[in-house]
Amino acid sequence: MAFLLENVVVKDIDRFPDDGLTGRRKIKTNVKEITADNVKDVLSDALAVHMQNVREIKYLWDYYRGKQDVRLKTKCVRENINNKVTVNRAMEIVTFKTAYLLNEPIQYVSNGSTEAVSSKITKLNEFMRAEDKESVDKETIDWIHICGVCPRLVLPDEMSGDIYGSPYHIYTLDPREAFVIYSSRIGQKPMGGVVIQVDENDENIYTLYTEKECFTVSKDSVTVQPHILRNIPLVEYINNAARMGAFEGVLSILNNVNNLESLATDSIQDFVNGFDVFQNCDIADGEYQELGLGGKAVKIKTVTQGMEAKVYRIASELNQTGVQARIDNATDEYLTICGMPNRNGGSSTSDTGQAVIFRDGWSEAESRAKDSEKLFKRSEYQMLRVVLEICKVKGDLDIDLKDIGINFARKSLNNLQSKIQCFNECMASGWVHPEDVYKAFGDVFGDKELAYQRGVKWHEQQKAEQEESLKKALDDERERVTDNEEETDDTRTVQDS
Repeated sequence: MAFLLENVVVKDIDRFPDDGLTGRRKIKTNVKEITADNVKDVLSDALAVHMQNVREIKYLWDYYRGKQDVRLKTKCVRENINNKVTVNRAMEIVTFKTAYLLNEPIQYVSNGSTEAVSSKITKLNEFMRAEDKESVDKETIDWIHICGVCPRLVLPDEMSGDIYGSPYHIYTLDPREAFVIYSSRIGQKPMGGVVIQVDENDENIYTLYTEKECFTVSKDSVTVQPHILRNIPLVEYINNAARMGAFEGVLSILNNVNNLESLATDSIQDFVNGFDVFQNCDIADGEYQELGLGGKAVKIKTVTQGMEAKVYRIASELNQTGVQARIDNATDEYLTICGMPNRNGGSSTSDTGQAVIFRDGWSEAESRAKDSEKLFKRSEYQMLRVVLEICKVKGDLDIDLKDIGINFARKSLNNLQSKIQCFNECMASGWVHPEDVYKAFGDVFGDKELAYQRGVKWHEQQKAEQEESLKKALDDERERVTDNEEETDDTRTVQDS
């Protein structure tokens, strides 16, 4: 297995490369099917590409953690004054993107199905809460914003049952230690998922999952085991088609901001540590050191008679206003490119909430989040295929994928009063079907379909209760009138007697 060891050692990236970073490479194979006969060759070719991705992912991960290019800054003059200021904008971008996209936990909702299906989806959501999927989603989305791609593994829980929560486990894996191999043919169908682990002898073990089999490849052997998942349990989530991270496209701008901040600090330190010049004069030995203690005057002696003696300091300071303007311009650039709101604010006191949203870039942040949702949902449905197969095999849950919708509950309570007013007006108009009203304005309920079904059921129940109450009131009134008529007749009979 020498071919595996050769691909593991790859030189790391120390600084932003001259040709930039343009996203992670999609790993492909030309074989029609991965078998025990070709698994070594397929794995060898895939690892060669994967390790190129690994070195870039490691650079981006370190950059996110604060290990940035400014640490390699050098100076030719006064090398001892060489400040390296790191303004970790990369962490700011990733944190904002993840927090905004996952403002509320991702929920599964019924996709135009019956109440029976809705109850099954409720059980699926309970399984996901038992697996703490909210934190798993957070880890996954952090990774895709850092390096553009993140693998997720779903496996059956050997100890499933009511006391264990759910019949499966969901793992967010390090993208440096797992990847998916795709077919090079039309559609680029996933062919296999690879997980890299290390045994007790520090030797790499490669587990490759296909739709039907699981290959374990070590230094000395290849073993094959069938599985019943009928899907590849490893799914890749991506940030965009290029598989680029959220701050990857603005790395040069972020490095420039760090450089400007560092040079501005250098300038201040240069100014404070300026050179003292004694022109045509001299001082006694040790007198300059005593002067540095403060509170003393210096006595100078003229060296050449007839020439003026001077003591002054050579110090120049960078124009901090100009530097700050350049930093502000660079900040505006990366905020615009990344689709993040700025913090410039405004001086108008008549701004409405919507005006602020559009002026400060919040609408752009929302459109970028909606764009990210599309690719996330595609991978999420692939993961759900594995989850539902496990639930079906273990007898815990049986539901079709087409009945499940994925709901991002972000901003569901914004403009709540306006939404409720529109909802009530449409419902009262008599010209709009209630189901269409729920679809248009029902995001405040989370699961629109379930809310509509429960609303219809509650409305019919209330209507039936009102009809029953009215019928009872009419019966009581008829009985009262009948009793009065009989009492009147009896009175007349007595009078006639």
